[in-house]
Amino acid sequence: MKEVNDIVRSFHTAQQQGIKTALATVVKVEGSSYRQAGARMLVTETGQLTGAISGGCLEGDALRRALLAIEQQQNKLVTYDTSNEDDIEFGVQLGCNGIVHILFEPIKSAEADNPIVLLEQLLKQREKAVVVTIFSLNRMQEQVGTRMLFREHNELIQDPAVALKQDVAAAFENGRSAVTQFLFNGQTVEVLIDFIPPPVKLIIAGAGNDVQPLVEMASLLGWDTVVADGRKTHATSKRFPKATEVLVAKPGALAEAIVADRYTMVLLMTHNYNYDLELLKLLLDKDLPYIGILGPKKKFERMLGDLSKMNVIITEAQMNNIYAPIGHDIGAETAEEIAVSIIAEIKAVLTGRKGASLKFKEGKIHV
Repeated sequence: MKEVNDIVRSFHTAQQQGIKTALATVVKVEGSSYRQAGARMLVTETGQLTGAISGGCLEGDALRRALLAIEQQQNKLVTYDTSNEDDIEFGVQLGCNGIVHILFEPIKSAEADNPIVLLEQLLKQREKAVVVTIFSLNRMQEQVGTRMLFREHNELIQDPAVALKQDVAAAFENGRSAVTQFLFNGQTVEVLIDFIPPPVKLIIAGAGNDVQPLVEMASLLGWDTVVADGRKTHATSKRFPKATEVLVAKPGALAEAIVADRYTMVLLMTHNYNYDLELLKLLLDKDLPYIGILGPKKKFERMLGDLSKMNVIITEAQMNNIYAPIGHDIGAETAEEIAVSIIAEIKAVLTGRKGASLKFKEGKIHV
């Protein structure tokens, strides 16, 4: 979502300056690629790039293609065969062992449903969405482009959306993007059904100095970060300028304010045992995918014992979502290193990964 936010912001800046733009979207990948289908990059006619469609190897040629699309005001599909190190057509030696199809769309501000307008809608509501981009591998056919946006509970009742109903529903169900085919204006076309989750909401109970690098890193990732503490002296926007929200709140008020979904993560980092214990008790029934507790294992064992004395029994399902001690085992010592380990663990939980070294992974990196 951060990439979308950056693209929308850059577009409006360019628009205010009277600068034309084009959106480059990776619409299909065959084999290996640094970025997967759904990666986007905004290109201005002055050569500014926002976002990324590769690790940097395609951007130079992509700029040239985008400028051509802007000049001709026409959508264009370009295919990069990165498996061929001697590729003569593109003159780039990429060695990623894959074929990448990229759609370039000049942004026409006068069109009410241009791609940027659709992407901007993503930022207005914090919920899952699917963006549909229609293209053809036959470059002689019309490249329709990014034309539809759906929320999870939209009813698909209009052509051609109704033909994609099952595919869009599947994307919402499994949380994955997909490329499919369907008939459009009498021709078989390819369709990128791009699942876009809402931004991660990271709620941190605690406003100590060790939380500051954590908020900085979460901000870099585009996560919405809420910092809460019972101490007015610590929970201030001045101390946490990158936080989305800073609250002075007791455990009850904080727990009541939390709306749980699979993208909401909560960290207990107050260094106040009683605050953490009370908040943990209140969070147990919220079905959160991640509750991280800072401190040694003995602290968590003590918490379990105290909760048991209150007749609060933690179920196996609840225990599976509690991470104590918090973070991946990377030998972290400093606040910054601990922040890295926490961010890595949350990302692994979000993607259903174990967090091991890719060196030992069998098969593709991207599933």
